[in-house]
Amino acid sequence: MSEEPSQLREYLIYFAQIHETFRKAELDSLSQLTGVGVQWKEYSDDSPFAIVHLPNNSSAKTLVERSILAKGVYELWGAGPNYDHLHATIKSQTPYLWLSCMSRSFKFEIECYNGKRKQSAQREIIESFAYLGLDGEIRMKDPDIIFTVLEEFPEKVATPTRIFFGRRVGSGSRALVERYDLKKRHYIGTTSMDAELALVTANMALVAPGKIAFDPFVGTGSFVVSCAHFGGLCLGSDIDGRQIRGKNGRSVLSNFQQYGLVGNYLDGFVSDLTNTPIRQTAFIDAILCDPPYGVREGLKVLGSRDPEKGKEPVIRGGVLRHLQDDYVPPKRPYSFLAMLDDIMQFAADHLVPGGRLCFWMPTANEDFSKLDIPSHPQLQLVSVCVQEFNKWSRRLITYSRIQGDAQAPPTREREERNGSKKATADELNSFRKRYFEGFRSSGM
Repeated sequence: MSEEPSQLREYLIYFAQIHETFRKAELDSLSQLTGVGVQWKEYSDDSPFAIVHLPNNSSAKTLVERSILAKGVYELWGAGPNYDHLHATIKSQTPYLWLSCMSRSFKFEIECYNGKRKQSAQREIIESFAYLGLDGEIRMKDPDIIFTVLEEFPEKVATPTRIFFGRRVGSGSRALVERYDLKKRHYIGTTSMDAELALVTANMALVAPGKIAFDPFVGTGSFVVSCAHFGGLCLGSDIDGRQIRGKNGRSVLSNFQQYGLVGNYLDGFVSDLTNTPIRQTAFIDAILCDPPYGVREGLKVLGSRDPEKGKEPVIRGGVLRHLQDDYVPPKRPYSFLAMLDDIMQFAADHLVPGGRLCFWMPTANEDFSKLDIPSHPQLQLVSVCVQEFNKWSRRLITYSRIQGDAQAPPTREREERNGSKKATADELNSFRKRYFEGFRSSGM
């Protein structure tokens, strides 16, 4: 019997075929979070199957267990374009793995991507592995070992072109998508981030027990709820306090109550990035946000168009207006470019070294360039993932705070970033203008 190789072993990761550009980036982030080094041997957005090198079964399980986009990870025993090739590979390369599976309960599963097998065909496939000599009890519920055959079928073809066989050693956390489904959540809004992508964003941000996570555009709390699930201590702010407070007993706080996560909710407060009460020191581990795109209404921040107006306090009913529950502070127009600059600088000022900024940015498909991705000398770009719609996309851009004192980068002149006092919403936000033009080519 051959001996087990000393080098890293091959594992198969079975992904959900959704949000393809996020999958590898999510696992790379989990690799950093868990300390499990991963080497990618084979990966494609067009396939749900990836082959990686990992140290052992325990590390494979640890890497994948909180992934949202990975279904499972398998100790890979063999692969091939057909069953003859598959069986020959198993017999020649992995006999050293067979002995550890003897005298243990087991069952077989067959996973077909893009195809299906009749019960009789599945039975025939399973029986073709009789040469393994497994002598344990066949147990369909809670067996010690699950062997899996994974087949990949091309579109409208009855025969698989790739077949994998392995022992399942770990599963992802896709069940969380159902648990945190917005359809079941007590308090949501029209812009609430769906549970799947909110959870993925929390993974990309390396949120973990005891880490402080902050969403400066918290809205109804999708990101902070996801961060709390992974043990993060969560803060949120919003320019509109009514979003945080909610009504009729439903609020950001009630979402934490719904999931039993109140102990992870530090607080929510009214502010924007240009008027934040947060002290100027690095104490935040993760900043996650989906900033407003300014489509339904122009972007705004707290303040007045004319800084010389509105300085005298307003009193109603003998009480200062800004102290009353229904008070809505005045706002001034805000440019999209200024918002990006301010998010980056806020992250540089408040993230601890190694802390991550994850924010979503809308882009028009036809004229997006890598040059459109914001940069900052204290923030290292980690990944750019894209969710495409019809003529536009939104990108999850992830940065890591590098060592060194925060320094403001050379920014666009304030007049260019914020426009004149009479600037329109379209003048301050090119994406908004393109959106309402139907993303027609700029040359049209």
